[in-house]
Amino acid sequence: MQRIWRLLLGVCEGTVLELVEVDQQAQVVVAHVRPKRPRQRRCGACGRRAPREDAGSRQRRRWRSLDFGTVRVWLEADAPRVRCREHGRVVAQVPWARHGARHTRAFEDTVAWLVTQCSKTAVSQLLRIAWRTVGSIITRVVNDLDAGIDRLAGLRRIGIDEISYKRGHKYLTVVVDHDTSRLVWAKPGRDKRTVRAFFDDLGEDRCAELTHVSADAAEWIAAVVAQRCPQAVRCADPFHVVAWATEALDEVRREAWNAAAGRARGTDRRRGEGATGVARALKRSRYALWKNPEHLTARQTEKLAWIAKTDPRLYRAYLLKEGLRHVFKVKGDEGKQALDCWIAWAQRCRIPAFVTLQQRIRRHRKEIDAALEHGLSQGLIESTNTKLRLLHRLAFGFHSPQAFIALAMLTLGGYRPCLPR
Repeated sequence: MQRIWRLLLGVCEGTVLELVEVDQQAQVVVAHVRPKRPRQRRCGACGRRAPREDAGSRQRRRWRSLDFGTVRVWLEADAPRVRCREHGRVVAQVPWARHGARHTRAFEDTVAWLVTQCSKTAVSQLLRIAWRTVGSIITRVVNDLDAGIDRLAGLRRIGIDEISYKRGHKYLTVVVDHDTSRLVWAKPGRDKRTVRAFFDDLGEDRCAELTHVSADAAEWIAAVVAQRCPQAVRCADPFHVVAWATEALDEVRREAWNAAAGRARGTDRRRGEGATGVARALKRSRYALWKNPEHLTARQTEKLAWIAKTDPRLYRAYLLKEGLRHVFKVKGDEGKQALDCWIAWAQRCRIPAFVTLQQRIRRHRKEIDAALEHGLSQGLIESTNTKLRLLHRLAFGFHSPQAFIALAMLTLGGYRPCLPR
């Protein structure tokens, strides 16, 4: 009979099952257990043998286990304290639960698997636990996983970016491995100190093994990368470079609309009242100018043809944007030659926004050439950021960034827990 109960409760080999009580009125099963002698008097934090300090609290402690259908199951045992040389006075280790947890390992592993498959609210309702408890559990599971693996081992090509996780300019800095597509590191912050923290965790020896680092043109990333791993090839993100051209094009479009609409008093420029016919036609030309030519609708194609006839300056800005996009489309040496031609064209285009843009591109020319040569971009990192936003929405937010990071590492870090068997 005891073997059947041990199988149903899922208690590990280092556990002695003393008694099982069933409270039919409260619909609760309470199993009285204790660690076997070799597993007793061990530090709950490090697992080393330590002298017993005291019996702990007078009441026996309970740990929530997996339910029997709709019946809740608890494991109950004494919780003596030991005195560890490293961690001081701590509660003794128990084989069925992690240190500091009030749930069994099987229960926490089930929660960790479920949060990678469904929303945090669904997990809390299914397992009948509090919302914050889910975050605490996945944090413990991830810390337990990190104790047995090295996520930063073997890094060669990485991408660094930031993502907003909360209102009020709250950001996470994330690092992704280009070779394995895994999220390997994340920490709250968006500054040089946060990036330095990653390289501190990586260590000097492994920093010297990095060969490529991709990022946008943020100075707080580039400065630290140049200092901590100067041998790595820094690659600019093509998407962000083309986005610079799109911003410059939009600036030219606004100037064209303002020039056509005029600045007479009483004119409602937002609605286009009092504007000329040219201004009204330019009012909805943004997407025709922004979109790639192969994705234009018939109406947007007509709009673009009209701009070419009526506003040569705006159309020339559009061609400059498309010329820069062509640079990253062809890549390699051909892309570098095309970029030389584009810079010469932008220098003499007499459009201030693109003259300023070519100066910015010349400042980042080394990183852009590296991206053209090696074909490295932030596409993988942006995909990871999209998945992080989805996790954030499914969980309906987090009370702390640590819980969000734990869920992100659990889902995207390549080491998902398995369901208890």
